[in-house]
Amino acid sequence: MNPKVILVDIIPPGLPPHESLARLNELENLLVTYGGFVVIRKIQKRQMPDYKTYIGKGKVNEILGEAERHKADLIIVNNLLKPQQIYNLEKIFEDFARTEHGHKIEVWDRVDLILKIFAKHATTKEAKLQIELASLRHLGSRISKMGVDLMRQGGGIGTRGQGETNIEIMKRHIAERKKKLKESLSKVDQNHHNQRQERMKHGFKTVAIVGYTNAGKSCLLKALTGKEVKVKDELFATLDSRIARLFLPDSQKSCLISDTIGFIRDLPPDLIHAFRSTLSEAIEADLLLHVIDVSDFEMPWKIQTVHDVLKELGCEEKKMIYVFNKMDQLEHKPDEEALEKFQAYSPVLVSAANKINLDKLKTKISKVLF
Repeated sequence: MNPKVILVDIIPPGLPPHESLARLNELENLLVTYGGFVVIRKIQKRQMPDYKTYIGKGKVNEILGEAERHKADLIIVNNLLKPQQIYNLEKIFEDFARTEHGHKIEVWDRVDLILKIFAKHATTKEAKLQIELASLRHLGSRISKMGVDLMRQGGGIGTRGQGETNIEIMKRHIAERKKKLKESLSKVDQNHHNQRQERMKHGFKTVAIVGYTNAGKSCLLKALTGKEVKVKDELFATLDSRIARLFLPDSQKSCLISDTIGFIRDLPPDLIHAFRSTLSEAIEADLLLHVIDVSDFEMPWKIQTVHDVLKELGCEEKKMIYVFNKMDQLEHKPDEEALEKFQAYSPVLVSAANKINLDKLKTKISKVLF
């Protein structure tokens, strides 16, 4: 059953309207990818989030009223909540569920939603391990908060009640599981490293496709190489690296080209770290293809988001070709001002779906690599 969801965002008073709209649009797109549907969108302007609930007492009461009217199943806050904030919100909604007209309502933050989507799309053992590790890291601090609260209920520091014992057991279990996951991922990473070393030994040049999620990276890989990969119009459709051989007619040589997980703004460092082994193909590549949806009116800040993530990974200085994809979806030819902005990136305009200008892209790849 698809959950009914209330989306909530806190924005600073000076944020332009189009930017606040873009933030909530992206959150709604994430939700649609997960499988829910929105009943209400709430935006609150405040300089600083409320330290107890992030959204403040007045907004909480307002959301409770909307949740009761629309029978909402889930509240999603468009940010990373502190353990205390999510704990306090959960307590409020638990109390609401016990009222005469109340019902159960879950509370997630942005990271909870992204992790749910990751779990839904994971197909390989590596991706599943990475997602489980990221989920345990996200859960860990909340478990600690539960422990503190139960200690207080038990009479203060030093109390060894059953609640505290259970929390300690949970924390120990999580720590042990995280250790095993890290060991398993270390083996996978070493295997990938050995494969890359073998490719280097044989003189293979490598290209990695990067870009904002849903820009058409997998579609481009399939169009260039003919490799069968999952191509779907949704966020985070690809979580695993896929590698294929690409023949470049101009140089009469071949290179290896890989797809990577899509980037997204405000992606917490822990999630970037969790997928570091998958992103190693980009980190160690000779060339990056930065794929951009040229029909997207939010293109400028999405380009910047990708640059920010690449900087986080330490590969912002790599050779890069900007690939402006989905040119067939432009309603009209770009005006001169837009073209000037495009030319600053020296891009190759293509349509991966319709295989337009792929030869031009191959020529440019060949010139950069060889």
